[in-house]
Amino acid sequence: MTQRQKWPIRWDLLVRYRFIETLVLWEGRLTTRHLCETFGIGRQQASKDINTYLREIGPGNLEYDKYLKGYKPSTSFQPRVTRGLADEYLHLMARNNELSNVFESLALNVANVEVLSVPVRDVAPQTLRPIMQAARQQCRLEVDYVSVNNPDREGRIIVPHTVVFTGLRWHVRAWCEKNQGYRDFVLSRFRDTPEILDASPHGIDGDSEWNTHVAIRLIADPRLRPEQQAVVRADYGMEDGVLQIETRGKLVPYALRLLHIDPRASRKGPEAQQIVVENLEELKPWLDF
Repeated sequence: MTQRQKWPIRWDLLVRYRFIETLVLWEGRLTTRHLCETFGIGRQQASKDINTYLREIGPGNLEYDKYLKGYKPSTSFQPRVTRGLADEYLHLMARNNELSNVFESLALNVANVEVLSVPVRDVAPQTLRPIMQAARQQCRLEVDYVSVNNPDREGRIIVPHTVVFTGLRWHVRAWCEKNQGYRDFVLSRFRDTPEILDASPHGIDGDSEWNTHVAIRLIADPRLRPEQQAVVRADYGMEDGVLQIETRGKLVPYALRLLHIDPRASRKGPEAQQIVVENLEELKPWLDF
């Protein structure tokens, strides 16, 4: 999004406006049929959405092309409710690809898109519900938990505050009464139904590792030839040769893992990983060495 918008927009309308902007920018053609089939609305409502977008959200962003029989982005198009990134369109296609395995017809043609998915680590609703309730109410939670080191059920009392997706799995950040500290608990390793207890003083404000923000600075591996480094910098959208990722201290290991960077491993040939952490010394307090 280019700037924070001032107007109040209902969630369902915002989703449709984002769809309008994403589809017209990256496919080059938008029709009322796209909206009708995607959101299950009538043609009159779809026309109203497009006209409202043109009038109030993105004036001048769309123009009707009689040969395309639909709208195309104008030469002065400026993203208003999206950031104008290809990633937004590709994720939209990925979600439609996933849904096409369940629903017979979708408005978007996903025949040219294939998406790899990580294995689902399922969590039962009766397990997740009390975790979320306890997090919102800052309550103690009695749980049964297993781990690789301790595969037998172990009763614990935790105070959850945030559910986190690492790109590979979900876990919950919580105060652990056994360890007298904040820990990460994998959601798929809870057993049965947790029991909500009384309120606790150990909330998110006391988690200093969570509340400390740090920057990960990535650069092209200096061992690459200059022309190779230029390719890598373009791949990652680096500015002045650096890609800076802002995250929480406790999430640094997860972020590096998602980028396939193992700071403890011996450095192989530069073509293998292609990027390295420029400020590794600054990040060592957040790593396990």
